[in-house]
Amino acid sequence: MNNKIKIASLVTLLVVVTLVITSFKNKETKVKDSEYVQEVLALLGDNKPLHYISANQLDSVKVEQGKNLVHLGLTDPTNKTLFENKQSKHFVCTDCHNTQKEDPDLSISNPDTRLTYVAHKNMKFLPGTTLYGTANKSHWYNEDYFKKYGDLVVPARDTLQNAIQLCAVVCSQGRALDDNEMESMMHYFTSIGYKIKDLNLTESEKEIIGNALQKNSKNSLVIKLIKSKYLDYSPATFMKPQSIENRTFGKEGNEYRGKQIYELSCLTCHKEGGVTNYKLNDEQLTFKHLKYWSNTHKVFSVYDITRKGTYSKNGYKPYMPNYTKERLSDQQLDDLMKYINLMADKETMFKGTGTPGF
Repeated sequence: MNNKIKIASLVTLLVVVTLVITSFKNKETKVKDSEYVQEVLALLGDNKPLHYISANQLDSVKVEQGKNLVHLGLTDPTNKTLFENKQSKHFVCTDCHNTQKEDPDLSISNPDTRLTYVAHKNMKFLPGTTLYGTANKSHWYNEDYFKKYGDLVVPARDTLQNAIQLCAVVCSQGRALDDNEMESMMHYFTSIGYKIKDLNLTESEKEIIGNALQKNSKNSLVIKLIKSKYLDYSPATFMKPQSIENRTFGKEGNEYRGKQIYELSCLTCHKEGGVTNYKLNDEQLTFKHLKYWSNTHKVFSVYDITRKGTYSKNGYKPYMPNYTKERLSDQQLDDLMKYINLMADKETMFKGTGTPGF
C-alpha cells in the first residue's frame, strides 16, 4: 500500500514538474509584446529597408529632435535662432497626421472603426495616415495620389526619405530637411514603429514567432505571418463630390458620429488659432452657413471641399488636403451633415428645460 502511495506521489510530482517546465518554456519562447516588429522581421531574415535602424542603435537625443520636428517644426524649441528657419511657416506634421496607433486592426483601413477608436482615445480624426508605424510601410503616396502630384510621387513611393521630402516641400509648403533633420526624423519614426503588441497576434502565434527567433535562421513563413497583420501601405482612393441630386443631406446620418467628425476633424484646423483663416465654431450661425452651402458645388460645401480640397496660392500658402475614401466615407459625410442640420435648426432640438433632444 505504501509503495502504491509512493508511486502515485512520484507520478504526481513528475506531472507537476513537466507542467512547470512546459509553462516556463512557453513563457520563454513567446515573442515579447514590447519587441519592435521591424526588429523581429530583421532577425527572421527579412530584407531591411533603406531607413532601417536597429532598436539598440536608437539615439534618444535624435529621437527627441525628430519628435520636435514633427510636432513643432524645428529640432530644438529652446534655440530661438531656429524659429527663423522652421521647416514650414504654415504647417507642422501633426496638422494632418496623428503619431499614435489609430486603427484597431492594422490590416484594415476602415474610417468607421477608426473614428470610434480615435474618439475613445481622445485623438484627432485627420486626413493623413498616422505617422505611427510609417517606418513599417514599404510604400507611400499610393494609388490615387498620382492624380494630385503627378510624377513627383514616383521617387517618393518606395523610399521613406523621399516621401518625407515631398511632404516637407509640397504638402507642408516648406523647405526640404537637411541631413541632420532627416536623420533625427528616421530615429523618431523608428521609435514609433509597430510593436508586437499592436498586431493582434494570438498567444499561439506569438509562440510560433518566438520559436522561430530561437532557431536564429530565416523563416519566410513566419515573416509572412507577421506581415499579414498590418498593411505595408496606406490605400488612397480619391472621390468626386456627390452630385446634388444624390446627396441625402443627413437624412440617413447619425448625429452623434457627425458631432465626433466635426469636433475631431473640422475644428482641428478651423477652430480659432487653427492653421486656416476660415474659422468654424459651435455657434448656430456657423452651422446655418454650412447648411446653406451644402446644396451647392461651391468651396464652402462640405460635400465638395472634403473631396476636392484646395490648393496653395501665391500670397496664401495654407490649403486644405482632400479626404480619400479610406479617411472619410460617404456615410460619414452624411453623419456630418446630420449634425450640421440639427445644430443649424437647434431651436427645434430643445424642449422646455433647454435639454438637447438627442
